[in-house]
Amino acid sequence: MSLSSCNDALDIIQDGELNAENTFLNMQDMDKYLNGSVYTSLDINSGLFFSAQLTDELGMGPQNSELALSAHQFYVDVSNAGAANIWLGNYTTINRVNRLLEGAAKITPPTVAADLAKFNNILAQARIIRAFSYFTLSSYFSTDMKDPNALGVMLIDHVPALGETVPRVNNSAIFSFIDADIAYAEANLATSNGDYYRIGKNFLNAFKARYYLYRGMYPQAKTAAQAVLDSSGLILTSPLSSTTPGAAPGALAQNNDAHKKLNDYLTRNPYAKMLNNTIRGEMIFALNRPIVGAWGNIGGLFFSNSTNANGSVLYDMGRKTFNLFVNGDIRRYAYIDPTSNINTNYATITNYRAADVLIIDKYPGRPKLMPDPVPEDQYQEKVVAQAALRNDIPMFRLSEMYFILAECAVEEGNFAGAANYIKSVREARNYSTSSIVLPVYAGKPQAYTDILLERRKDLYLEGHRYLDLKRLGAIAGVAIDRDPTDDLKTIPVTIPIDDYRMRSLPIPLAEIQGNPTIQQNPGY
Repeated sequence: MSLSSCNDALDIIQDGELNAENTFLNMQDMDKYLNGSVYTSLDINSGLFFSAQLTDELGMGPQNSELALSAHQFYVDVSNAGAANIWLGNYTTINRVNRLLEGAAKITPPTVAADLAKFNNILAQARIIRAFSYFTLSSYFSTDMKDPNALGVMLIDHVPALGETVPRVNNSAIFSFIDADIAYAEANLATSNGDYYRIGKNFLNAFKARYYLYRGMYPQAKTAAQAVLDSSGLILTSPLSSTTPGAAPGALAQNNDAHKKLNDYLTRNPYAKMLNNTIRGEMIFALNRPIVGAWGNIGGLFFSNSTNANGSVLYDMGRKTFNLFVNGDIRRYAYIDPTSNINTNYATITNYRAADVLIIDKYPGRPKLMPDPVPEDQYQEKVVAQAALRNDIPMFRLSEMYFILAECAVEEGNFAGAANYIKSVREARNYSTSSIVLPVYAGKPQAYTDILLERRKDLYLEGHRYLDLKRLGAIAGVAIDRDPTDDLKTIPVTIPIDDYRMRSLPIPLAEIQGNPTIQQNPGY
């Protein structure tokens, strides 16, 4: 009797309780859940930060206490928070999509053709988000994306019961599942769903290009990347010419006064405006992070307060990465804040962490717009940010499609074609009057070395570097390329490209402890 009484108490349904049966009653509920739960869980910050820490994108900032070992010291084990967040975050997104699909299955689809198309378009957006999440998991946790028989990740195609556990499956099972979601999206996804913050055919093609590239399916990757170039209407975002009044001069001093004078130029420069979210530029798809709302701040990964010298700099730009931006490359100035202390003697001074601080400004905060041109007395003021650490997060940009096409050309043996794709991106980032020389590749290793170089520069802090080295480092003979001043001089500045940490991430400890069927990756 007491047990029965307890069950009665536990089974009470409160007024207004939102459960599986009353969450999805119609198509409007589906759309609200898609926008309010599925899109909001889509995020790449965990992978972006892990990649930046482990590789050569970051150096230790002057306010970094180094109290705990991290991926920046190549310390990666089952307790690594970055790996755990990648795993949990993507399975959270997958779970939400599965909830939407199960809820939608209980709704009678509309009979009017236009309404049915809307119904299926909602499902198509959700399914391509699920496909992207599975792809992301496979990219980090599978030891070889090109091997269908290699161990992949857990395949969960339903809302699991409490305590349910599943093992990892081979890549082939994951790929089949992704392929089915892609096929559904191709048949039902709207060409556009309003803007580049919502998934349409441009996202679908860009995702397919990356997905097929990672799998080594180069003809399919080439077709998808070319479709983006042909149908998106986007062009590579170029700097203003050096003859434009107020533009950056052809020869700039490395350090601060000349850099501060660039404020007028950068506030009007299309490449920089793309990064501070005042124009779309070449964004295919970005995660919208408006000023209002409880969004994570991407700048908060590298600063405590603001993206300048007074912002408590936890991480600055890796020194060898900074040294790559030469010969009229606008990224040298768009990525680095004018309050940086750029010391040419950084390699020989003992207090390099305080005296050589390359303050990251790729994500400068959502700005309060300044006049165009900026008044002379405001040249040395940074664009005032309304949300100092918050920016949209780029997921697909047009330059990546050029890089994908370059890799496909290499695999075709078309080295001249690959070189032209790389040259196109370099020309788009060049503000000086000097011309960009067409590179010449004698074979795959040299071609991939140059492609990795340009991807390192143009996709800086967008979450690609670790996966790029994992994919191409061995064939190019390229590994993590840090300067000793990026950390303590007593620790290694690289790890071998065939190190287990470069093959895959560890399955997180929480999964190992809660899932007896799971298999750990080699080395962990």
